[in-house]
This record gives sequence, C-alpha cells and structure tokens, in this order.
Amino acid sequence: MRDDTSQRRLHAIKEHLQDPPHKTHKLLIANRSEIAIRIAHAASALDFYTIGIYTLDDAECLHVKKCDEAVRIGGSGVSGYLDIEGILGVCRERGVWGVHPGYGFLSENQEFARRCEEEGIVFVGPSPEMLGLFGDKLAAKALATSLNIPTLKSTTGPTTLSQTLAFQTRLSNPIMIKSIHGGGGRGMRIVHDPKEIPKAYTLARLESERNFGCGDVYVEEFLGRARHVEVQVIGDGRDVVHCWERECTLQRRNQKIVEVAPCPGLEEGVRMRIVDAAVKMAKAGKYKSLGTFEFLLSPTTNNFYFLETNPRIQVEHTITEETTRIDLVQTQLSISLGHTLGNLGLTQVPIPTTYAIQFRINAETYENGDVIPSFGCLKAFDPPSGRGIRVDTAGYAGYTFSSTFDSLLAKLVVFDAPSYTAGLDRAYRALREFRIEGVQTNVGVLESLCVDEEVRGCRVWTRYIEERGIKPLDGSKMFFEKRWVEDKREEVVVGPEGSVAVRMPMHGVVVTLNVEQGDTVSTGQELAIISAMKMEHAILSPHSGVIASIPITLGSTLEPSSPILFITPTDSTTLAPDSTPANLDTIRPDLADLFEQRRVLTDEARVEAVRKRHEKGKLTAWENVVGLVDEGSWIEYGSLAVAAQSSRRSEKELTTISPRDGVLTGFGTINAHLFPTQSRAAVIAYDYTVFAGTQGYYNHMKQDRILHLVHKFRMPLVVFCEGGGGRPGDVDTLMLTGLNVPTFHSLAQLSSKVPTVGIASGNCFAGNAALLSMCDVVIATEDACIGMGGPAMVEGGGLGRVKAKEIGPVDVQVRNGVIDALVKTEQDAITTTKQYLSYLQGRLESFTCADQRSLRHAIPENRKRSFAIGNVIKVLADTNSILELQKGFGEGVVTCFIRIEGWPFGLVANNSQHLSGAIDSSAATKMTRFIRLCDRNRIPMISLCDTPGFMVGPEAEKTGQVRRFGDLFVAWGVILRKAYGLGAQAMASGSLSSPFFSIAWPTGEFGAMGLEGAVRLGFKKELEGDDGKVFERLVQEYYDKGRAVRVARGVEIDQVIDPAETRQWVLRGFLSCGGRMQEPTWQTTKT
Repeated sequence: MRDDTSQRRLHAIKEHLQDPPHKTHKLLIANRSEIAIRIAHAASALDFYTIGIYTLDDAECLHVKKCDEAVRIGGSGVSGYLDIEGILGVCRERGVWGVHPGYGFLSENQEFARRCEEEGIVFVGPSPEMLGLFGDKLAAKALATSLNIPTLKSTTGPTTLSQTLAFQTRLSNPIMIKSIHGGGGRGMRIVHDPKEIPKAYTLARLESERNFGCGDVYVEEFLGRARHVEVQVIGDGRDVVHCWERECTLQRRNQKIVEVAPCPGLEEGVRMRIVDAAVKMAKAGKYKSLGTFEFLLSPTTNNFYFLETNPRIQVEHTITEETTRIDLVQTQLSISLGHTLGNLGLTQVPIPTTYAIQFRINAETYENGDVIPSFGCLKAFDPPSGRGIRVDTAGYAGYTFSSTFDSLLAKLVVFDAPSYTAGLDRAYRALREFRIEGVQTNVGVLESLCVDEEVRGCRVWTRYIEERGIKPLDGSKMFFEKRWVEDKREEVVVGPEGSVAVRMPMHGVVVTLNVEQGDTVSTGQELAIISAMKMEHAILSPHSGVIASIPITLGSTLEPSSPILFITPTDSTTLAPDSTPANLDTIRPDLADLFEQRRVLTDEARVEAVRKRHEKGKLTAWENVVGLVDEGSWIEYGSLAVAAQSSRRSEKELTTISPRDGVLTGFGTINAHLFPTQSRAAVIAYDYTVFAGTQGYYNHMKQDRILHLVHKFRMPLVVFCEGGGGRPGDVDTLMLTGLNVPTFHSLAQLSSKVPTVGIASGNCFAGNAALLSMCDVVIATEDACIGMGGPAMVEGGGLGRVKAKEIGPVDVQVRNGVIDALVKTEQDAITTTKQYLSYLQGRLESFTCADQRSLRHAIPENRKRSFAIGNVIKVLADTNSILELQKGFGEGVVTCFIRIEGWPFGLVANNSQHLSGAIDSSAATKMTRFIRLCDRNRIPMISLCDTPGFMVGPEAEKTGQVRRFGDLFVAWGVILRKAYGLGAQAMASGSLSSPFFSIAWPTGEFGAMGLEGAVRLGFKKELEGDDGKVFERLVQEYYDKGRAVRVARGVEIDQVIDPAETRQWVLRGFLSCGGRMQEPTWQTTKT
C-alpha cells in the first residue's frame, strides 16, 4: 500500500507466519481470472505459496501464469470450479494450508466450507455456521428483523413456483425472484407481469444452480426507484469494524457496473443509520472475515431496508481499498491466520476524504435491444495508466475471451478524486484511453454514464440504465491508432490433399476428442464434443473415411467454421452403430418413469377407491370425463399434481391418496361427430375419492389455469362439482386464509362470456357449491345435496348436527330454481350436458316430427278450460328434441330448448294449468334468466302466449315482481289463446309489434286486461242490480272485439294462421332473418 500504516500492517502479518522457511504456507485459490490474480498478488506479498486451478477450457487464462503453481481440475466451464471433491483432492495432494474462494463459485457454499474444516484446511472466509446465517439470504433477513432493522416483504424459505405465484397475488406489486445463496446479480429476476413468473422463476433457478451449485430461490417485494447502498465490514469473531459505505446503484440486469465510495450525496444521518445497522448485524452474528451488508434506500423518504449479506470479498472491494488504504485481501488472510482487529490497527477506520469509482468493463454486444456476452480473440488490450488509475484484469493481447465464463473483462478504478464529478471526469478520459480490440465491450455505455447529467447529479436508481435506455456514447474518439496483434486463428488451416474439413458449428471449446490421426470412421460417428452456449454438442462425421489430420488440441477455443479435423473420404457406406435408426418400441428410463407416474393415476391402479365408488352406484371422475368428451380428444393439464402436504406425508403416499390433487382439468371435444368445428370444450371434474372432492392448493391452481385459457380462447366449460369445499390440510403454502384465490372470481367472469354447465351429484357443499352456482346451467342427479355449508360447517357454527342428505336435497333446490335439469344418474347428466351444448353448436341435419294437424285440436273449445302446454310443444318440436329447464320452479311458464327442422330454438310458453297461465314473480325470474341465456348464445326465441296477465294482489307484490317483469324480452310471438294486458306484452317483448312476427291461432283472444275485470271496472253503474245477463253480454262483446281475426284486421298482429302452419311460420321467419345461426357473443367477443 501507499502509506506507513499499510506497511506496518503488512509487516505485522508477515511476522505472524510462524514457519521460517520461505513460502511454507500453501494457499489454493479456488477461483479464476482477475480475482484469482488479485488474491495471488496479496498472498504473495505475505510470502504465501499460491496454487491456482483451471479447467481444460480455461488453460489460457492469465491467472494460471500469475500463481506460483497451477493445477488442472476436471470438468469444463463453470462446473469445474464448483467441483468440491475435485478441488479438495488438489488440496490434499498439494498439502495446502488454506483455500481462498474469491467471489462467486463456492465462496458462499456452506458445504464447501464445512468440508474444508473436516479436512483441516483453512477456509479463508466465514465459518460454515456463519455462512449458514449470512450466506443464506433468508436467514440473514430473519436476523435483521429480530434486530428491528427494516426489511422488504418476502417469502421465508425455498420457494416453489406455486408459492411464487401466490405471493405475487397477495402482494399485487412487482416482485424479485432471488437465489437464496450467492450474489453478483445472478439468479435474480424482476417480474412486473404475473404471466412472466414461470419463465423468470425457471431462469433464476437455473442461473443459481449454474453459478452457486444450488437452485433454491425466494421471492421478495421489488422496491422501484431505489438506491443501492452497501457497507464493508471486517470482523475477527469478537470485534467488528466498518470501512464505510459504497454506492452500487448503477446496475444493468441486476448486476452492478459502476460503484462509488463513499456514497455521493448521502445525508450524514442516513449514512450513520445504515452503517450502524450493518455493524449491529455483524456483531450479533459474531462475524469473522470480510463481509458486505447491502441495503436499498428510498430517496424520497430516506427509509432503508436490509437486502442481503455477502460473506466474502466483493468485486467492488477495490474502491474501499483506495479510499481507506486498507488491503482487504491481506486483511482477510491475516484474520484467517488468527490476527485480531486490535493487533492489525483496525479499531476505527477514518472517514474517507476522497472518492474512488469502479467501472466494470464487460465483453458484451447488443442485439435487438438485448445485451448478450461477446467473445473472441483480444487483438489489442492496452489498459490506461497514470496517477489515480488502477486496472484489475486478466486480459492480454492474444487471449481468446470465451462465453463459457462471466463476461467481466476488466475493472477500471479511478481514485484520489477530490469530488465525485472529478472522479467521473477522470474515468471518462481513462475509458477513452482503454484500448480493446477483437471483442465488443460496454466501454461506450460507461462513457455515456460519465457524462450523463442525472448520473453526475446523483439522481439515479437501480433500473436507471434500462428505463432511460442508456446507449454507447456516439462519436467516441479514442486516443490511439488501431493496431493489434495478429490472431493466429485467422490463419487459413489447410488439410492434406483430398481431405475435407469437419468444422465448428459455433464458437466453443473442444472438450473431447474421440479419434486420432489414422483412425477409420463411419458416417454419423461421434468425432468430438464441443462446449458452447452452456451445452455440449456432438460433432458427427459427415463421411466415412480416414482421419487425415487433427490441427487442434484438446481444450482449444475455436471460432465458427474453424476446422476441428480433416477426413479423407472413402467409398464405404457403413453407418456408425449409433447412427442406425432407433428401435421405435424401446422405452427410455425417463419415459418409463413418466409412464409409471401416469399409470398410478388411472382407475385401474386405484382399485379400492374405484370399488367403493361403484358400490355407491357412482362413476369415477375419470369415467365422467371420458363419458363426456369424444374418444381420443382429451388432453389433460396438471395431472401429476398432488396435494400440497409434502411436509406431512411422503411423496409415495401423496401420489396414492391425492392423484391430480383431486381434480381433472383439460380440454376435449363434445359432439364432434355432429358439429366438427364447434365442439371444443374445457372440463373441470372434481374427484370425490380424493379428500372428498375438496379444494386444495394445486387443485385451485389447475382450475385457475383452465379458467384463464377458457377466457382467452372462448369455449364452453363443464364443471363436475361434487365435493366438500375448501381443504384445510394443505400446509406447503404461504397462504394465511386463501381468500385471495382467483378461482371464484374467474368463473364468475366467465358465466356471462362463455357457456358454463355445472353438474352436481352426491354432496356439493361450500366452495364446490359456489362454483356450481355460477354456471349458466345446473344439472343435478337425484342423490345431489347442494348447500353453501356442509355438515361440518353447520356443526362448527353451533347449529347442531345434521346429515349431509338433510342439506339442500334436490326436492328443495328444484323448487328454489337452483337446479335447471334434474336427472337420475351421472350418465344421464352427461347425456343432458351433451344435449344442452348441442343447441349452442348448430343444426342437426336429420329430424322427424309429429303430424302438425293435431295442433288444430290442442286448444279446448271451451275458452276457460286449461290444457297441457307440454303436448303442444311436443308436436311443434322435432321428435325428442326438447330440453326443459327449471321444471318445478316458476311453473306458470315452461322454458325449454327445442329444434325445428334441426335448427335450435329457445321457447317460452304459458302454462294454463298453473295459476291459469298468469305470470308470477318466480315465473318472470325464470323467463328472464332463460331469455338472457338464449340471447348470449344467439338462440332464436319463440313465445307461445296463453296468459290472462300478471299475478296481482298484496301477496304477489311481496315477491318483488315489479322488477322482475321489467326484465322480460322475447323474439317471435305465437298467441295460442289468451293475450291480456302487460302479461301478454311481456310475452311479446313489450309490444305485439316488437317480435319479428306476432301471429295468432284462431283461438287467440286479446285485451288490455282480462275481459271480466275490464267489464267490472268499466261498467260499475250498468252492473248495479244486474242479475248476470248484462255482465255476460258485455263480456261477450269484449270477447268478440278481441278475437284474433278482428285484431288482425286492425293490423295489431301480423297474421292469424292455421295451427298446423306454426312450424312453417317459425322456420320461414327464421329463414327471413338470414337462415343461419348468428355467432354467439362468447365466440365473437375479443379478449
């Protein structure tokens, strides 16, 4: 270092080395590139003997030459530096004193530190226990919380994808998915759109696994527009001292690219609160070694939140070294040797008086707005130099920079700057002096930051670079001429005469050579394996022939199209053994495992559960689904899910007792043999054999997925709702109440947008009943019991003990209008569902019907005699085409679907056998619901009118019928007999001129109100003392005036027809409207 204090400290550390011979302490550096070089320099100054390691594809990295010795380890790429046993094997062979892990790789791996301890090797860093506390971000957050240090909302353990989705739903804000271990911005993803969570979650886990050897992640609230401030701490296990703070706000893709010490523009009070919080945590954990405590700071409120601890040397340690004059690596080594802060003179670090700024120069390029790593040969590499400039790098001219490792090429540090802006000015000049040719870098972006007014004014936040779209500085003029070393790889490599080259398909490293010169090879034979883009790729022989030459060596890094070897082709047509076609009947182990997991879901594998189901005369959920959808059309979603109870039960038990987590979800076709283009549908089927059909955590997730797709792609939905509601035993979740699940909201939204059918069989309580209630059409079997609370809930509410069959039996729910269609069995429910959907799907080509002349005799000659309206409908409709809804409720009207010449129609008709056909409140409700159902699905409507009007009187008005009558609407009107008052107008859309046609049979009779009532109301004086003859005469006059023929002459209706012509009129009216079904709203509405 540059002052007397630093020299004295270095001397004290050397004195502590007890072995007099030169370099008897062997230090293995378990890292690579610039940090390995930095550690080697610091350790060598303390007379350590340094041992480096490298993988096959990293042999040319400069750290190999900077250590006293370098040992090749197994593997290639990052995986080699994560090989704990391989690295410990080198340690044993070389008899090392200790291991310095640097940053990244195994630096925070508790298992590696523990294994070093077991082997008697000093791990230069915190103890395994301390790594378990501070290297685990969640454990560190828990410590902060216990010390009343603010933290952001987060999950509290390794978090699954489903838990991530649930956390975001509760939070309703952007989230950060983060690796529990490691740092450097890896294993992190910010998510603003919930739809992106699965992809971000997978990428975070993969990146975490690749860089830190562990894929566990957690989820945290994302704090927008925040500054990132961190505190450098040194502890000796007893005492702790801080080295002040660093500003790390300027980041891209969660990776810091510019760091400043001290933090510019930070209020003194805020600074002290942050550093005090860091020291408080370190002391509470009895911290030993170097560590960095990171915080997010809200510039608007000055509130700060503990983020995480990095229990290791940091990439940006350089700027703290330059502002405090403390060699942090040597200090870390000295503490591992047993020094205390006291005998190192580190009891109090003076406040920095100058600024230092670090710029991370990365090899990267830009494509379509994305930043991707760059690679290639460094043709020229000349770092800047001069007072106040430091460059930590492993780059050199001629070095081939590979995409296998991190893209950090160099760290440019400017220091001794009297102010923050002066440091930026010095950095700008140094960046323009940095000569790098052969690979693209981010130098231009760093230059832009140096001159950016917001950066210079400290008005930045962690996503400033992305949100402001900072780009490389245009017109940047370098202070040098472009000259570089020749890249030997550009020399043309020519094979022996007659040979052909086998070339690199992409940039990569040759990690395996399977042949030697002179070998005979066959077409398709594997010649070599290259490592590229984090994958291994086999190089196959394009010809049969003889290996003529191999111009490269194992571990060579080659550019695309570079020759790997040369083959002299022969006339042989032999294929390599591996090139023969695969046996298509061979089942690989991974596929066999999948088949087994699928097998245990089948009814055949669940013999006992199926037996119990069949003994009760019930179908299984699977039998219901395959009975509903067309054969071969079913695709199932989420079949491998089990109950979220892994902390209570084994995987094997859960697979046995909770297949599919109790619900089948997927898509198929229904009636495709009749309607090939209109048959797609979604199905949700509860499985009562799994926890009584209750709703579990993944059960809800599966439904939410299907409901989302139904909403997006617009198709009918059928829900088999048998089950007992919510399930309390799912403990593998972060949910507290579960009241925020979107299932019910999503289905409620669908009920007015796509056709939905709910099927109730057996017990259907609580949440299952709620789903049923939101369906357009409810079909129930005779054994169904439907209620918003089952027996357990009733008893829990202090209402006594009841049996399930006493709650909402079908005789109650039919009268209430809850059930649209009551059937005997589940198979009948399936048949009825298919029939209902068929009306929405289109026309049937074949049909038959009754002799229409019988309609001439359907109405009794006695105008006061009631008749069975059902007989009229049976004759009018195609044979076996009637589906009546809500029979038993609102019996004054009949609502049903019918077909005429194959075309579907909705039909409402007055029932004179109930209240003489008068429309009461329940009948109006029934009609309104049915008409809306037809309207949504664009089903043409027919009205058969025979009503004396509305029910009147005090009791009738108690039902709120005024509101209900106002909702009625109909399309085409046929007056069979009575058409009086507002009731008749309601049956004709509010006016006889509203429907496309209003026609009457000869038996039709019309009036502003009932004839008898009109006479009594209008002729009170005339009727005084009447013996009945006057009354009868006046009624007859009204009747004659209101006969259908008379009304038609007055053009108040369109025609009086022969009843036998009714089908023709309906069909001709339909054809006059275009002769085709309109697309229903659920097929035309845009998502």
